[in-house]
Amino acid sequence: MHGYSRLGGGARSSSSPPPSPRFRHGRSKGSSCSRGSSKEDTNSMEKLAFLLMSAVFRRRGLLLFAPLLYISGMLLYMGSLSFDVVSIKDGVVVVHKRAPPGSVYRSPQVFEKLWPFMVDEGAQANANATGNALMKSWNLKEHKGWKPCTNKSVPQTELPKSNGFLIIEANGGLNQQRLSICDAVAVAGLLNATLVIPIFHLNSVWRDKSNFGDIFDEDFFIETLGNRVHVVRELPSDILQRFNNNISNIVNLRVKAWSSPAHYLQKVLPQLLEMGAIRIAPFSNRLAQDVPSKIQELRCFANFGALRFSESIRTLAESMVNRMVEHSSHSGGKYVSVHLRFEEDMVAFSCCEYDGGEEEKHEMDIARERSWRGKFRRRHRVIKPGVNRVDGRCPLTPLEVGMMLRGMGYDNTTSVYVAAGKIYKAQKYMAPLRQMFPRLQTKNTLATPEELAQFMGYSSRLAALDYTVCLHSEVFVTTQGGNFPHFLMGHRRYIYGGHAKTIKPDKRKLALLFDNPNIRWEVFKQQMKDMLHHSDQKGIELKKPGASLYTFPMPDCMCKQEEARSRNCSSRKCMMF
Repeated sequence: MHGYSRLGGGARSSSSPPPSPRFRHGRSKGSSCSRGSSKEDTNSMEKLAFLLMSAVFRRRGLLLFAPLLYISGMLLYMGSLSFDVVSIKDGVVVVHKRAPPGSVYRSPQVFEKLWPFMVDEGAQANANATGNALMKSWNLKEHKGWKPCTNKSVPQTELPKSNGFLIIEANGGLNQQRLSICDAVAVAGLLNATLVIPIFHLNSVWRDKSNFGDIFDEDFFIETLGNRVHVVRELPSDILQRFNNNISNIVNLRVKAWSSPAHYLQKVLPQLLEMGAIRIAPFSNRLAQDVPSKIQELRCFANFGALRFSESIRTLAESMVNRMVEHSSHSGGKYVSVHLRFEEDMVAFSCCEYDGGEEEKHEMDIARERSWRGKFRRRHRVIKPGVNRVDGRCPLTPLEVGMMLRGMGYDNTTSVYVAAGKIYKAQKYMAPLRQMFPRLQTKNTLATPEELAQFMGYSSRLAALDYTVCLHSEVFVTTQGGNFPHFLMGHRRYIYGGHAKTIKPDKRKLALLFDNPNIRWEVFKQQMKDMLHHSDQKGIELKKPGASLYTFPMPDCMCKQEEARSRNCSSRKCMMF
């Protein structure tokens, strides 16, 4: 029996260099001197020839060892090698291991050195009314604009009869769930299946018991997808009775990550036709990134068109955005948003060390065991905090984010919104960021305790508030990666003409700069401005093979302005929370 599918089918050796003539001549020359056998009859021409030949041999020797010098330099830079520091104390030789550059958290010392310059520059900027980087962060004139085009092929006919019901389980946090939902819509369209509103799995880290309708507008989701994919709130009673009224009795197909459309058509569709209903749990990342355009269109429409937050979230989020704009009236309503990943669980998971000493290490060990039982105590697992920092894998502290932004030209009049969970030791680590940016806001300062009460204890709903305020900022700063910034960058590209308007710092470079307490303010500032310019250049990027459509919506979800006009797709019509 064959079911109807609307979208079709679809891996060293090296030889040692010869001994350098430099060393051969060095030995013979030294030996000769020790024996005192210099010939008196050596004429000046022979001496000159000898000197010339020695110079040539020495240069050849240097060239032979150049690759070795280069490799050693790179190893030193990456932290695989380091020199020891030897000192003599009370007649005893003491050997100190010198940490590789960038491997130690010295940002507080750098801040102490640079803070006076920040104060002076901020005072001068205010006195001269020169404005800050917020008004000129992006050079959008150099980029050709893009427009949303997710509604470019709306089906006009009724959907064919469904092949059965698809039940998926979305796990993780807010945006990992979002990814699962959008991929499920695409798979349902591929299989011509009826998608049951996804079930949310209780995650051990996020600990959020919210259902789909608590976070997203369920009615809007079903209605908007009506002409593209069958969607129902729950399994019909007659189908459920086949499985003794227990959804767990429905076979759970273990689909591998990044499965191709062909796999679904060849392996999953026959099971769907035979049983009438199937489950796929977990469903995160169960569809390949590169799929036919019709499947990509479903992904686009689900993410940018059908998914919007529930009414309660939208109402408060819109109020928070308006308040943030009012607080930023001195800069034309423009503000900077920062996704700050310095919660205790993120610091623990990163296995990085800061300036908390033994107390911090103990707290991080407890946090790792609480959330990832035994994962970090497995045999042969070695934690190297210094290597993590050099590699740019450590979460930026609020202090480091503040220094970076001030170096880029955002002065103390800049309005900053910080999107974050509960910051690790917030009183200590947030103080310098507030010192650099007095106009700092969070959801706890923008909204009243009464307004936030209904969302407390639900991390995904709180993250939805942060998501919306960040979406509408002039500048978005991502500090650690993850689904939140990846989805947000794609969404910002979708509503801002293809430009993400996002600062994505080079954390390897930052590790080196923050490890240099002697750095000059002008040097630091130039490095930060170069980093901002690089983020501007990377603002518009087309999706590459293997990349995520949710981060790079061009060209699958968007088209050039002239093409968009011909399709009559305006960004205002396609944009929604």
